[in-house]
Parts: sequence; structure tokens; C-alpha cells
Amino acid sequence: MALNIPDAPQRRTMTAWIAGVLTLLVAVAVVAVTPTRANAATFVDLGTAESFAVLAGSTVTNEGNSVVTGDVGVSPGTAITGFPPGTVVDGSIYAGAAAAGAKADLGTAYNDAFGQPTEFNLSAAPVTPTLIPGTYAVTSGLLVTGTWTLDAQGDPDAVWVFKVPAGLTTASGSSIVLQNGAQACNVFWVTDESATLGSGSTFVGTLMALTSITVNSGATIEGRVLARNGAVTLNNNVITRPECETTTTTTGDAATGDAATGDAAATGDAAATGDAAATGDAAATGDAAATGDAATGDAATGDAAATGDAAATGDAAATGDAATGDAAATGDAVGGHDCDCSKKPGKPGHHDKPGKPGHDKKQGKSGKHDARKAHVSH
Repeated sequence: MALNIPDAPQRRTMTAWIAGVLTLLVAVAVVAVTPTRANAATFVDLGTAESFAVLAGSTVTNEGNSVVTGDVGVSPGTAITGFPPGTVVDGSIYAGAAAAGAKADLGTAYNDAFGQPTEFNLSAAPVTPTLIPGTYAVTSGLLVTGTWTLDAQGDPDAVWVFKVPAGLTTASGSSIVLQNGAQACNVFWVTDESATLGSGSTFVGTLMALTSITVNSGATIEGRVLARNGAVTLNNNVITRPECETTTTTTGDAATGDAATGDAAATGDAAATGDAAATGDAAATGDAAATGDAATGDAATGDAAATGDAAATGDAAATGDAATGDAAATGDAVGGHDCDCSKKPGKPGHHDKPGKPGHDKKQGKSGKHDARKAHVSH
């Protein structure tokens, strides 16, 4: 007699196996065609050059009432002129060997910026582009005209690196603006020649030039001008070294923690529901308040109150030692305690609050201390 074994289970197993393989192949294909930002721009570490708003190789020259926030330095040169009338705020002036370390770190940062892989290409003179974070490069010199917008898309850590191999120029009155969380501290411009910023222009970011940098009259910079080998020339400018803003939280101990809803605030021991507040031991439900020792505790319904030892049912009261106890009928003393409770003191931290027997001076609680691509218009 031959056994009749159905092959349906085998078919189901084979079908499930094929489905699994197909699922895996689809997943691999999706990963293969999904774009990634392997070449995303990374922050350029300036080392000790970070504290400088102006740094040059040969000379720093200022004309007029420029205001520089940050250090000013030159090395290996030693000549820095025009301060005063120019002023240095929140910084110092360094020359020669004193700025040598910063100059060395500038060289490292310059090479880092130029060495980052290119993500996007720019034309020599794009008009009013909006640029997402990334590494941009041009094949020749770059001219900034009109208004450029750097859009961080909500990421405060977004980084831009602009690599310009043949000189950088900004037109008079041009501007670079930050949008959607972009920060000047995360913007870097690097050119292997010189740079010129036009009169009345607004520039953003750290500008590193191999040779020299000229900042024409009235230009404003939220960033740095750092020239490796040549000079930096200023003329009635405002230059402010950028600093990255750090985010702060409002959900800690000072907002929703111990000081707000914690032990010493609204719901804490020293506040609305804490031990020394509305429902705490020294307040509404605390030991010396409404439901605590002063209301239903030791001073109200406790040992020294209505049902306490020194009150209605206490040792020296109605049912205590003074009524049926040792101090009245056979009790030790009138009050049931050694303190004079006829004159109740105030509550300065509960230092003199009468307490239960065995609690000579009960202290009240004082609270616990406890778009993925750049849109470039041509």
C-alpha cells in the first residue's frame, strides 16, 4: 500500500522562500538607488586661529574707524597699523612669534577646506541663489552679486564650504544672508589667490585666502578674514568673529524640575504641594499646616492639638495625661511636654515648634534640596 503524502506543505515552504528572496533583492535595489550625502561638507577646525577675526601673513593695515571683535594678528610679519583709530573689542593684537601658532593652524584649516570633496558646482557669477548646505566649487574665480541665501533647512549644524581656485570678489552692496537656522560659524570660503569684498557689502563666514584680502569701505563681516601669506587691508569696516549658538533646554530643574514643578516649586515640597507649602508638611497637608501637624498632625489633631498628646486626646489634655493621664489626674505635668505651649511661637522654619513626646523640638521640613539640491539661478 503506497502512502499518499500531500505536497502542499512543500509548495508553501518554497513559495515563502522565494518571497523572502524577492523581498531582500528589492531592499538591496532600493538602497542602491537611494542618494546619500557621502560628500557632505564638514566643519573646518581652525585650531588656535579660531579666536582671530583678522589674521595676515605680512601686514595688517586699517584706515578709519573699523571695529574688530576678536583677535588681530600677523605672522611672520610684525606690522599692524591703524589701531587706533580702529578698535579691537573682546580681543588682543598679536604680531610675529606671538601669532605663529595661529598662522600654522590657519594653514591646516585652509588645506582641510580645499581638500573636501565637491558636492555642487557653481558658475563664476550666479545671481541670487539659495544654497543648501554642502561643498561648492567653481572652476574659475567667483563673483558674488545681489543677495545670496544660505538655507540650513532647520539644521543649526549645517555647514557650507566654498572652494574658489582663482580669486573671490563680492560686488558693492551685495549681501549674503542666513536662513532657517544657518550660522556664520559654519560657513567657510577658501581661495588659492586673493579676495576682495566690495564697498558696503555684507559678508558671512570665515574667508581664508592664500595671498591677500582687501575689505573695502563700509563692508560688514560676520566672520573672519584670514590671509596666509599676504596682507589684510581694512577701511571703516565692522568685523565680528562668529560664535556658534548652543541650544538650551527649558525642561530641566529650573523649568519643570525642582524649581518649577519639583521639590521647591509648584508641586514640590516647598511649594504648592510640597512639604512646606500648600499640601506639604509645613503647609496645607504638611506637619505644621492644614492637614499636617498643625491641622491634623501634631499641633492640630496630633499630640499637641485636638487629638494630640497636649490637646483633646493628648497627654495633658482631655483624654491625655492631663484629663485621665498622669499630669492632670495622675499625669506628669500640665502640658504633657516640657515646653511652655501657652504662647505659641511663629513658624520661622519651625525652629521652636512643640513636638511629640520623644521629639523635643520637631523641626518643620524646609523643602528638598534636593530638497536635496542647490537651486542656482543663472
